[in-house]
Amino acid sequence: MWNQNYFTYIATNPRKTVLYVGVTNDLERRLNERFENRGKPETFAGKYYCYNLLYYERHLKMIHAIEREKEIKLMSREDKEKLIKSENPHLLFLKIRD
Repeated sequence: MWNQNYFTYIATNPRKTVLYVGVTNDLERRLNERFENRGKPETFAGKYYCYNLLYYERHLKMIHAIEREKEIKLMSREDKEKLIKSENPHLLFLKIRD
């Protein structure tokens, strides 16, 4: 059976001063796009250099990934940091695991 993956993720800039919440079906490709667009003011992630992965969740359905993205976006920065630290306590930039 073919399995589709969708991701809700939190990325940050090199100094970890900005958090960006997004959703994608290809996390590696999306982060590469964010990296290539760094410094471009047309998008929030580009303007603020948000290409470093801090946190992600895998979902089987896109609707669930989108719903979770909306939930996280409504969180305070403090709550987002707690969420990130629940899986990544040292706020390290993550590599993508299969």
